[in-house]
Amino acid sequence: MQHLTQTRDAPGAIPARTGVGLRAPHYEAVLGTRPRVGFLEVHSENFFGDGGHALDVLAQARRDYPLSLHGVGLSLGSVDPLADDHLRQLQALCYRAEPFIVSDHLTWSSVDGQFFNDLLPLPYTTEALDHVSARIRQVQDRLGRQFAIENPSSYLEYAHSTIAEPDFLRELVLRTGCALLLDVNNVYVSAINHGFDPYRYLDAVPAGHVAEIHLAGHTRREIDGLPFLIDTHDQPVADAVWDLYNYAIRRLGPVPTLIEWDSALPRLPTLVHEARRADCLQENLYDLAA
Repeated sequence: MQHLTQTRDAPGAIPARTGVGLRAPHYEAVLGTRPRVGFLEVHSENFFGDGGHALDVLAQARRDYPLSLHGVGLSLGSVDPLADDHLRQLQALCYRAEPFIVSDHLTWSSVDGQFFNDLLPLPYTTEALDHVSARIRQVQDRLGRQFAIENPSSYLEYAHSTIAEPDFLRELVLRTGCALLLDVNNVYVSAINHGFDPYRYLDAVPAGHVAEIHLAGHTRREIDGLPFLIDTHDQPVADAVWDLYNYAIRRLGPVPTLIEWDSALPRLPTLVHEARRADCLQENLYDLAA
C-alpha cells in the first residue's frame, strides 16, 4: 500500500474554490485526468482501515488536491456513547490524509447500539444543546483539531423544540469552537418542507465560522397538493438553490464549496461543470469588489 505522505505544504486555509466528491466510480477518471477543481471530498468511513485500494487512491489524490473528510456515522445527537473504534479510525485517517476540514452532521442515527440508514433530526432544546456540545468537545479533544458540523435536511420538526436551527448552530460554535459546514441545499429543502424563509435562515448563520459549503440536488414531490423536497443528491443543483448560494456567498464571502452528488452519478465532466458554475459565482464577488 502507498502511504499518504505529504508532498506539499499542509493545507490549512485553502483557496475558496469548488471541489467535487471522490466516489469509487470516478477513481480512475480523477486519477487519470486530474480535473481542475479546488479540492476533493471523501466520505470518511469509506477510507477506514489499514490498507486496500481505496487508501491507495486517496494517497495518489492527496498529492494533487487538498482533502475534505466528511462523515455520516458519528451519530452526534444520539444518547449512545460515541463509538471509540469509530473515533480511533477517524483519528488515524486524519493523520494519514491531513485534511483541511473534518465534518459530520447535526443528526442522530443510532439508539441502543442499533443504527438506522438515515440521518435523523434533533429536537432543538437546551437539553439537546448541552448534550451535543459535550459530544463535539469530546470529538475535537480526541482528534486534536477543530471539527465542523453540517446543518441537516429534515422532513419533520419536533413540537417541543424551543430554539431555531441557526441559533442552535450559533450556540454550538460559541460553546465548542467548532466550525460550520453550511449545506445550502439542506437549508432550501428544510425551508420548503417546514415553511420558513431560507434567506432569513442564512442571515442568522454566524458568518465567520462557515468553513465549507455544500451544494446538491434534491427531488420534488407533492403531498396533499403541497411541495415536499427530499435531499437525494442524485441530480444537478436546482436553480432556486443556486440563487440561495449566490445570496450566501455575498453575505459570507468566498467559501470552499462542494458539489455533492452521491446517487445516479453522472460522468466526471458533469460534476466539474457544476463546480465551475460555483467558481464563476465566487469569482464574480472579486470582480464586484475590485
